[in-house]
Amino acid sequence: MNLRQLHQFVTLAETGNFHRAAERLHMAQPPLSVSIRKLEDELGSPLFERTGTGVLLTPAGQAMLGDARRALQHAEQCRQAVQDARAGTGGRLRLGIIGSATYALLPRLIPSLRARYPQIALELTEATSSEILEGLLSRRFDAGLLRYPVLDASGFELLPLDRDDFVLAVAESSPLAERDAIALHEAAHEPFIMYPRARVPGLAALAMMRCQASGFAPRVAQEAMQVQTIMSLVASGLGVGLVAGVARQVVPRGVVCLDLTDNPPGFHVGIALARLAGEPSRVVQRFAEHALECAGQEQGRGTGAPASRRHGGLDAGETPALPAVNGCGG
Repeated sequence: MNLRQLHQFVTLAETGNFHRAAERLHMAQPPLSVSIRKLEDELGSPLFERTGTGVLLTPAGQAMLGDARRALQHAEQCRQAVQDARAGTGGRLRLGIIGSATYALLPRLIPSLRARYPQIALELTEATSSEILEGLLSRRFDAGLLRYPVLDASGFELLPLDRDDFVLAVAESSPLAERDAIALHEAAHEPFIMYPRARVPGLAALAMMRCQASGFAPRVAQEAMQVQTIMSLVASGLGVGLVAGVARQVVPRGVVCLDLTDNPPGFHVGIALARLAGEPSRVVQRFAEHALECAGQEQGRGTGAPASRRHGGLDAGETPALPAVNGCGG
């Protein structure tokens, strides 16, 4: 039994006549009769009762018809899935994401992606930027949305999507909370909630370098990896914290975020799409094109700088900068 025979069986069942079935199948009637007879012989049961005007399904044929239709439908779905995967318009996309990508970037990307490529099955996994890079190397992830710039991105391609700046999270009870903006060096005397280098080395380095750019080394009171945890510790009065500006969208009660007035020229943080350097899969390429297109639309509304591609990462002594990063807002 093969798909061709199943197609012939279903067509004959739907037309009830060998002549009409042969016409629909674009074949001669005798070969169709031979094929149906071979199918019946293989199954060991007649599927049709021959009449003077056509054919009727036997009980065995009636039992088979539904499954035959489903088999043909499934085969067509398999064929379409392969075509979609080859074209990059379908298939599985395993995406590692940092938590802050869910605040603004993903809500912009995902709805339009699903509308444009409904056959792409997204598998989202929250991870740190370091874990995303490791996941790309181990093939656990196909692509990732991570904090940019990173200390070492050799072997990867980074496509900047969102540009942002650090803001200072302070407790609502702090005298600093009465202000709308602050030069970071004015908070040099405050205890800081910083990022752990062992878990998020890139972000920890960026926060430390930002303090050093304002002329001081922060006094670290606590360490926390997640923005929500940093905010909670700040609300508890344990210190202040540097967080990306997009975190304003999840500020809890008891915390105020202050703009920094002394940002060094070109010093930004952002989110980039990361993938292995070299030829990516078509579905990854489609996602990258869609993400960059979204970023370009945001830039057109005046929320960012022109798009660029950057291979590699940030050297240990380099000032972190996004010289031409496309911003989708945030």
